[in-house]
Amino acid sequence: MSLNEQMDNYCERVGPEFWSEPLNAVTNAAFLMAALAAFLLWRRKTPEDWPALALVVIVLATGVGSFLFHTFATRWAVMADVIPIVLFIHGYLFVALVRFLGFRWWLSLGVVAVFFLATPFIGQLVSPLVGSSAGYVPALVAIFVVGAVYYRRNAGFGAQVLLTGIVFAVSLTFRTIDEPLCSQIAVGTHFLWHILNSVVLFLLLRVLILQRAG
Repeated sequence: MSLNEQMDNYCERVGPEFWSEPLNAVTNAAFLMAALAAFLLWRRKTPEDWPALALVVIVLATGVGSFLFHTFATRWAVMADVIPIVLFIHGYLFVALVRFLGFRWWLSLGVVAVFFLATPFIGQLVSPLVGSSAGYVPALVAIFVVGAVYYRRNAGFGAQVLLTGIVFAVSLTFRTIDEPLCSQIAVGTHFLWHILNSVVLFLLLRVLILQRAG
């Protein structure tokens, strides 16, 4: 298995060329915009909050990695796409458990470890329903669980987390229907996943920063 092996995972791609997924490629700019907006908010509100800044940088890397995947479409580009996403999901969950729910760091680390180990099994269970989006379902559940528990501690911020979960659910829907609707929508729907998911990442960072700012 070569790292340069070409992949064809999305409806929009019709060949191996660099710009065979133009919408999927250019909409990664939304992640860069989300990272910039979050950085400006961070600099204004909590410039000493290094965990939040690290997550902002990961969002930036997400946009770059996804662009590489939707242009080069190789196995090495898949890793550039997936690794930042995995880092953000688990990094944000850890910080949220500590700050939103008041968990000790060691307990938060344990929960994140269990979440990491359970994700593939949960993905297998739901894959008949959501296909290739199955790996994101645990993250969706985590947002709603953390949001619901946090709502009891802080209704305002908790509601924002829950709202973000709803946006993520819509975003995940567009990712899921990309292939099934390919014959009806030639460009697919994956680009909408990029746009809405960038909104999700910004909203999550916004809650984290504003909560820290008090």
